[in-house]
Amino acid sequence: MSASKPFGLSKEERICSKKLIDQLFTGGIAHAMSAFPLRVVYMNTGRNADEPQAKMLVSVPKRCFKRAVKRNRVKRQLREAYRLNKQQLLSHLATTPEKGVAMAFIWLDNKLYDYDVVDRQMKKLLKRIVETL
Repeated sequence: MSASKPFGLSKEERICSKKLIDQLFTGGIAHAMSAFPLRVVYMNTGRNADEPQAKMLVSVPKRCFKRAVKRNRVKRQLREAYRLNKQQLLSHLATTPEKGVAMAFIWLDNKLYDYDVVDRQMKKLLKRIVETL
């Protein structure tokens, strides 16, 4: 994370690796928790010096929203809520620079919510992740 954009969400902070996604969902070492309508699956990871400490993935299943427009809206809301609230997680991770965390945020409900609800639930989940780390 660069000092010029403390609230940015760069490409490096997103999970793109199929290997890491498989570890997250099938490895058996991941933890999960829910704050309706969100669910987070996360696991501790090691990291290199040039990698960010927190990596994230957003998933909105097609069975929840058939129309891509609605799925994209929810994904935008989730990314924005994470981007604005990730500082509480990163400040906790700063105490252990050799460790990182990979997270997948999954949408559970089949209806749209206002951004305020999504933001509140994202804060709740990030706070609970910090407590368990």
